[in-house]
Amino acid sequence: MSDTGATPFRSDRPKVVITDYDYGDVDVERAILEKVGAQVIALQAKTEADLFEAAKDCAAMVNQYARIGSETISRMQNCEVIARYGVGVDIVDVKAATDRNILVTNVQNYCTEEVADHAISLWLTLARKLPDYDRATHKGIWQWQSGKPINRLRGRTMGVVSFGKIGQAIAARARAFGVNVIAFDPFLPEAVAQEHGAELVSKADLLARSDYILMQAPMTPETRYFLSDAEFAAMKPGAILVNTGRGPTVDNKALYRALTDGHLCSAGLDDPEEEPAKRASWDPADNPIFTLPNVLVTPHAAYYSEESIMAARTIAATQVAKVLTGQKPDYTVNAQALAATAAQ
Repeated sequence: MSDTGATPFRSDRPKVVITDYDYGDVDVERAILEKVGAQVIALQAKTEADLFEAAKDCAAMVNQYARIGSETISRMQNCEVIARYGVGVDIVDVKAATDRNILVTNVQNYCTEEVADHAISLWLTLARKLPDYDRATHKGIWQWQSGKPINRLRGRTMGVVSFGKIGQAIAARARAFGVNVIAFDPFLPEAVAQEHGAELVSKADLLARSDYILMQAPMTPETRYFLSDAEFAAMKPGAILVNTGRGPTVDNKALYRALTDGHLCSAGLDDPEEEPAKRASWDPADNPIFTLPNVLVTPHAAYYSEESIMAARTIAATQVAKVLTGQKPDYTVNAQALAATAAQ
């Protein structure tokens, strides 16, 4: 389905295709892009094939949930830039784009505060057993034992997986509750972790020592199922898991087993493994994790506030506008690879 608010396409104007969006309209993007002479075509693509025709003559493509893979990129004849509404670019075939000399951009630093707040909210909700108390009181049970056992937060250990800006913001909030923060991040210098009050440790160390594990890992081939059966078995009995990173970094079937056999206490997920927003159709019955009372799931909403949504839309459209007008964009994913190719 196309955005009926679009004006008729003129071939003398660069075409910017917005693959999909759930913001209600594309007025913000259109205002930015039409100022630089671009034509905005807004779709609601549910499969990659929905993009094939539009890809042929687009000058740019912007995506939210729709995958822009090699089949779409191979059809692009004039595309200069692919822009992502967000940080992660796992739904863009960056290598295929690089091979065709197409720049890929993303949006950074627009939702650090929101994701950190969301992660801490999930952690506190689970640690203080708020869902247990809520269910009990609604049934007419008024006793503090409804949440038993609850342990004091102060003095316990929180392990943060991936210690970039969001991980650091999570740690700053967590320290206010008196927890000790350790972190696993193979790409981070130890001095940076120390600056933010965390001890940098190995993956095995983090699993063994943490009472709470907060995942903020990006989606890469190396991080898929970063947590599965072996990792859950290595965790402390009664540990709490919160994942506000990518859904597929946690094996949901293995998590289900760890939660139902009593080894883990509870889990808070901002996205299940199947990432419903990236599917044409989805049913919670497909994933048994949704049947468990000790699991909280939010619909990939950790990044959301009215301010962060506006920032994501504005920044993504601005990256495209800059590329189309010969300016250097702010956030690039493959600029170095393109420069290296050009130098050969």
